[in-house]
Amino acid sequence: MNPGEVALILFGLFALLVVLRVPVAFALGLACIPVFFIDERLTPFLLLNEMMKAYNSFLLLAIPFFMLAANLMNSAGITDKLVNLSRVLVGWLPGGLGHVSVMVSMLFAGISGSSTAEAAGVGGVLIPAMKKQGYDTPFAVSLVACAAVMGVIIPPSILMVVWGGVISVSIGGLFLAGVLPGLMMAMSFMVVVYIYAKRRNYPVFPKPTFREIASASGSALLPIMTPGIIIGGIVGGFFTPTEASVIAVLYAMFLGVVIYRKLGPSQLRESLYDSGRFAAISLFCIGTASAFGWLLAYFHIPQLFVDMVSQWGGGVISVGLITALCFLVVGCFIDAIPAIIIVGTILAPLAESVGMHPIHFAIIGVISIAYGLVTPPYGLCLMIACTVGGIKIRAAIRDTLVLFVPMLIVLGLVILLPDLILWLPRLLMPKLVS
Repeated sequence: MNPGEVALILFGLFALLVVLRVPVAFALGLACIPVFFIDERLTPFLLLNEMMKAYNSFLLLAIPFFMLAANLMNSAGITDKLVNLSRVLVGWLPGGLGHVSVMVSMLFAGISGSSTAEAAGVGGVLIPAMKKQGYDTPFAVSLVACAAVMGVIIPPSILMVVWGGVISVSIGGLFLAGVLPGLMMAMSFMVVVYIYAKRRNYPVFPKPTFREIASASGSALLPIMTPGIIIGGIVGGFFTPTEASVIAVLYAMFLGVVIYRKLGPSQLRESLYDSGRFAAISLFCIGTASAFGWLLAYFHIPQLFVDMVSQWGGGVISVGLITALCFLVVGCFIDAIPAIIIVGTILAPLAESVGMHPIHFAIIGVISIAYGLVTPPYGLCLMIACTVGGIKIRAAIRDTLVLFVPMLIVLGLVILLPDLILWLPRLLMPKLVS
């Protein structure tokens, strides 16, 4: 079989299974089986072999540990302390609680690395509070869902860990490159909140006193130190991303058990169960997606794609736009992790052929696929926020589309200004990021 025929079988069968509502992880594995039977050089046992090879990775241990750290932080009541800090910092602006929601999401993103944990934790506290203060429910839900996307853009990020492991990119460099886009996204959301607040006359909090600011800052100081410990340790070479994830768990347990005393046996058991359940889903996706990706590489399908696109000409910007478009479309239908393994490996040779920096390419991919968390029909963060808000997804579509505009503007700036995105990695990791 030639590469085109194999690609048609793999992607055609995968699309059919997804339409039939087969879970993505199983659809990826099932789509591989016909090729293993048709080609006499292959055997179905290779499917299991490639899955096991994917799991045999020390780096992948970071995924369950970062998930556990996020769940422990949620159970320890960290969100409440971040809300208090955000309220005194930005709550006095027009649309106070909306700005608080964005600020809390940004701060929580530096702790959790998981957008779904952020949507559940922040949404559970702030969506009811915003509804109580008179905010329109669809806007409150959309704001929390879109702001939760920062959870996988601002470091630490589970998606960046996966990308770095699959496509061999410096995870420390990826973490640093995600800082500026995350901050730009937060600022753009706050501009939207300000416009909504002026038009709909949303309430504000009174300006805080110095004592209130000092008190809120002091109570939130220890949780806010988490990203500094994780990123500083990785960038400084003190520990690997996997070791950093374990340190994040130990630090979260220390805060929850010793400092705040809100993590008892039942909360620990629940956090361990939830983390294990979601990590198992993600890791199974990685296994089947790796087998799928191995077949793509075996039949030189990425090179076929590169040859097709190279005929059109173009450079770094055009490849960035192609990357963003591919991930935005794919992210509407499948989970981010298998999308990274499949689409990322196909597009990586194309990015390399035009001289695109691997970190720039990775950040475009991570941001684009993260947007799939709020784009139906997949839209996992939007589903979680709508469940918390007690509304159907279609009721939140309009406000989500409004918030999606600044998200696309930020993505456009990331594509057009690679030197700006690479500035911080080059400054702090000059030996690894040239």
